[in-house]
Formats: sequence, C-alpha cells, structure tokens
Amino acid sequence: MPRLRLHYRADHRPLLVLADTPRPRCPECWGEGGWAYDYGDENGEYAGTEYVPCACWNPDHPERSVVIPRWIARRLFGWREPVYSDEPPF
Repeated sequence: MPRLRLHYRADHRPLLVLADTPRPRCPECWGEGGWAYDYGDENGEYAGTEYVPCACWNPDHPERSVVIPRWIARRLFGWREPVYSDEPPF
C-alpha cells in the first residue's frame, strides 16, 4: 500500500505532485527510503556512490501531478514567473 503525500514543485510551471513515500517506521531504513554507500576501485580510490532503495518503498512509482493556476500559486506559494535575461552570456 503506497503512502502518498502532496508537495509543491515549481520548475517551469507550478505543480502539485502526489508522490509515494517510504514507510516512516521501517526498521531497515528508518524512514529514509534507502541508504547510500561509497565504493572504491581496485586501487582503493573512491569510485562513486551507490544508492540502494529499501524494500518498503518503490522510488519508480509513478507520480501524479496537477498544474496549479498561476493566480493560486502566486497567492498560496508566492510563485513568480521565471525571468529570462537577454544579456550575454545566455
């Protein structure tokens, strides 16, 4: 059973997104949804970080989003239109 939450996202346009979240009292990940660990190459040097998702959460679960009208986003979240410069460098 997914645990859904609403959050606000303002990339190019204001959105309300309904997304799945990890189980808050999971004994393995403690509600973080997974863990990251660093690994090294054959010389023992840092080679990257690997993220392992916990079984309590599916990060690939599809999100549902709803576009918010701009006047509502301005009033509730203080959203402003993106300003693009025509000055170099652009």
